[in-house]
Amino acid sequence: MTCSLMVYAALEHKIRTGLKQNPPFYPDMKGRPTQSPTARWVFLTFEGISTFEFQEHRMVTGIQMYQNELLKILGQPYESFYS
Repeated sequence: MTCSLMVYAALEHKIRTGLKQNPPFYPDMKGRPTQSPTARWVFLTFEGISTFEFQEHRMVTGIQMYQNELLKILGQPYESFYS
C-alpha cells in the first residue's frame, strides 16, 4: 500500500511540475484550465481512451488534444504507449 501511494505521489508531482513550465491547458472538473490537477483526475480523464491491437497494428481512439500534450510532458514511454 505504501509503495503504491509513493508511486501515485511521484506521478502527481511529475505532472504538476511539467504543467507549471507550460501555460495552463489541462481542464479541471469544471472545464477551466489548471496547472495542478490531481493524479486521480488525470486517471479519470484517461478512462475514455481505448487501444486496439489487430495483428501488428495498434490503434488508439478517444484521445483529446490536452491528453496528447500531457503525454508529451510526461515523456517518451507514456507517449509511445498512446501513439
